[in-house]
Amino acid sequence: MILAVKSNNSRIPVDTTGRKQPRKRLCCFRRQASTAQGGSVTTPGHQFASDNCAGICPEAWQALEAANSKTCGSYGTDSYSERATALLQDFFETSCQVFFVYNGTAANGLALSGICRGHHAIFCHPLSHIVVDECGIVELFTGGARLVEVGGKDCRIQPDSLRAAIGRRNDVHFHKPGAISLTQATEAGTVYTPGQVEELAGIARSRGLKVHMDGARFANAVAALGCTPKAISWQAGVQVLSLGGTKDGLPMGEAVVFFDDTLAAEFSYLRKRVGQLASKMRFLAAPWIGILEHGALLTHAAHANQMARRLADGLQAAGFTLAHPVEANGVFVLLPKVVEKGLKARGWNFHSFFDGGVSRLMCGWATTEADVDMVVADATSLAGEER
Repeated sequence: MILAVKSNNSRIPVDTTGRKQPRKRLCCFRRQASTAQGGSVTTPGHQFASDNCAGICPEAWQALEAANSKTCGSYGTDSYSERATALLQDFFETSCQVFFVYNGTAANGLALSGICRGHHAIFCHPLSHIVVDECGIVELFTGGARLVEVGGKDCRIQPDSLRAAIGRRNDVHFHKPGAISLTQATEAGTVYTPGQVEELAGIARSRGLKVHMDGARFANAVAALGCTPKAISWQAGVQVLSLGGTKDGLPMGEAVVFFDDTLAAEFSYLRKRVGQLASKMRFLAAPWIGILEHGALLTHAAHANQMARRLADGLQAAGFTLAHPVEANGVFVLLPKVVEKGLKARGWNFHSFFDGGVSRLMCGWATTEADVDMVVADATSLAGEER
């Protein structure tokens, strides 16, 4: 079995049987490819479809390797889980309950099932992940809670819209208001400021609702705002956070973080019941140590944000229009059909699943300036051919 270990400069083939292996050109490297339009073009090694597409960052890989060097207790009774929990408490500068799970979908479903029941309403943006990308897991895990959509520009819930939605029905014939769920950074690549989170959380708490945050790109929001993690979480009124690490270089595994201990009283049973309690928990926990101990989590997030800004500036300079402000690591741009198809024909991977010709290009911890400049050059070239 041969593994590809990524360092800062290259990928090094490693044979786990102990045999030496010659260096190869792996499929992630750029290669020459022909297109239907004729000629030879460069296929990008890094794609812009998602910040999930990059591999494991060096810090997480090293921590994972260290956790594999000895036997440990199972189901979270190990030093790595304890250390990762302590580092997350330091990260948020408060005592909190931390539960590691396999992925973000489970994190959101479990977090909301921990604070809501089947007769509750959960208020969220129409484009939030729990509405459009998680296959009804919240409804499944809560036993039928209803997701009530609350609009707002650039995927941010508007306070007046939230007040109106919560107050629309208060009788026994309708779902009882139970929680709000905010996405940080949002599905449009924008961020909520500490003040905006505090205002929305205050509206919710004044009506007796719990406050959940989907933080799949929480680190990108922190890096973009230049604030402390606590400023847009528990200090602003968030009670439970689904904290993402995969998009910043973890191999797998997210963390459900409870800032209100009373809400976590029976959460360990919920996690076990849906198959999210890992027997070898150290392999979910150890990579968190790698990205937290020396600040790599926020460093990688800041880099992804910088690449998105570079990409946005390049596309705007070429005459393309942005659909949303670029505040984190996502670029939403209006691409003419010929440019969109041309880029994909040249090997660029990105999503175009939005109305109005909007394409999404996501930057990640491994995105390079060369990747960005190449896609901008190709888009500029294709736009020139159209004209």
